[in-house]
Amino acid sequence: MNDHQFKAHPWHGINAGSNAPQVVTCFIEIVPTDTVKYEVDKETGYLSIDRPQKYSNIIPALYGFIPQTYSADLVAELTNNELGRTDIEGDNDPVDICVLTEKDITHGDIIVKARPIGGFRLLDHNKADDKLIAVLENDAIYGAYKDISDVPPMVIDRLKHYFTTYKDLPGDKSPRCILTGTYDVKTAHEVIRRSIKDYDNKYRSDK
Repeated sequence: MNDHQFKAHPWHGINAGSNAPQVVTCFIEIVPTDTVKYEVDKETGYLSIDRPQKYSNIIPALYGFIPQTYSADLVAELTNNELGRTDIEGDNDPVDICVLTEKDITHGDIIVKARPIGGFRLLDHNKADDKLIAVLENDAIYGAYKDISDVPPMVIDRLKHYFTTYKDLPGDKSPRCILTGTYDVKTAHEVIRRSIKDYDNKYRSDK
């Protein structure tokens, strides 16, 4: 059978990009028009339904992850250092990324090139769950942004609202996800470097 009939696994079969962390490859799972949250099934690589989106929780950007990254010891170490803690672990997932663009992209299951400009330091049940913020490479509007401080506050506020409420269920007494800070492009690059090393340690080390 022809090997070209097979699609590469979006997490393991695509790399983060030859110019990472300055420019990264992103696999997009969901877009702003999606009313269902999709995520890649780790075993098969196909998109699966995670849960319906709440009406107030529509992601205001393209959302996915950077292939061949992994949030484990090194990513968690950075979070622990920043917060003065020692008990936070990585969430054992690829690093999530939001990609800002003025283009109307209507479906996921695609790859794009993007420039990271910052991120949110998020804790999900005491696990490091960084959300990187990037701009689509060569985007006519957002492409000029160099750092998260360049992004209009309204856009940042919408992203913060999404990530601090998107996993909450009716009746929850406390939020599942806690946003502990926003960081700049330099820290975003360090998160990516560490996540690539975490991936190598998990999947490429000779043990």
